[in-house]
Amino acid sequence: MRKQYHFWPAEQGGAWDAWDVDRLIRLARELPVVDVPVDSIGELDTPYWTLPGDPPPTVRDVVTHMRLVRDVDPSHPVVLGVDGRVMDGMHRIARAALEGRTTVRAVRFAVHPEPDHRGVRPEHLPYDDSPDRPGHP
Repeated sequence: MRKQYHFWPAEQGGAWDAWDVDRLIRLARELPVVDVPVDSIGELDTPYWTLPGDPPPTVRDVVTHMRLVRDVDPSHPVVLGVDGRVMDGMHRIARAALEGRTTVRAVRFAVHPEPDHRGVRPEHLPYDDSPDRPGHP
């Protein structure tokens, strides 16, 4: 699987705090799994896979995400932050919405984990060599 990070704006403008998604999944393993209404996921109505200042997605970018949505394993719960923010699993949520499901399985942190990187630019983080690693969350 390709290396992934969850990003949230850092205190200093133009930079990001980043969580290693592999670590988030490990931390979330023991959390209770619940059904969350798909319509309650606010990120469905945001430009989630791009960062502010990024150009609009190309058709090729959309196709890449379509493949990821198609190939995702929906049996894994999505990971939500304390505030309900999606920290991992947006492609699973997109698949649920596409299939007309009303809920998605999820875990939610009761205490927000510390980020793995503070005040960074996505392109400065370590990634694997996959072709779809352009620094997008």
